[in-house]
Amino acid sequence: MIVEQRDYRAVPGGAQRYLSAWYRSGRPAQVRHLGEPLGVYLTETGELNTLVYLWRYDDLADRGRRRAALVADEDFAAFRAEVRGLLVSQANRILIQVDLATSI
Repeated sequence: MIVEQRDYRAVPGGAQRYLSAWYRSGRPAQVRHLGEPLGVYLTETGELNTLVYLWRYDDLADRGRRRAALVADEDFAAFRAEVRGLLVSQANRILIQVDLATSI
């Protein structure tokens, strides 16, 4: 299993507007292709106005297939166009699970 962390930094005051648009039009398309997110978070300290999404995939190939289907989705394209002006930056990283039962 891998987890993708996607961080979206919004303009000041834009995070709540982004979330409203996401619940209305972005989330349905993402859930259709990616499944339910592991979590959606809003930063309280550090880089403010940052939304953090965590998505679970079986492996990189699974991620590639599902992300490609999402990008091809017209509903998701409309959501991206709607929120584009609210974003300052975007970053993502792939997290690989550590086997806690194995000693290092």
